[in-house]
Amino acid sequence: MDKLLYLLPILGCPIMMVVMMVMMRGNKTNNAGTATPDLATQDEIAALRAEIASLRPQQSEPSTQVDPSPKR
Repeated sequence: MDKLLYLLPILGCPIMMVVMMVMMRGNKTNNAGTATPDLATQDEIAALRAEIASLRPQQSEPSTQVDPSPKR
């Protein structure tokens, strides 16, 4: 009986690993169909695209910053 208590953790680890692998496989197949973003995400994407469009002209303007590289 004492030897059984020592073997229990050794046998429990592989069994739990198999259970966890099966659970993870089930999560992948269930979440595959829910890849469409919701309305809030689409609104946020639209807002970020508008912000990018407004910042692009500023990037193409020549910068008036001083060159930070030290000259020797």
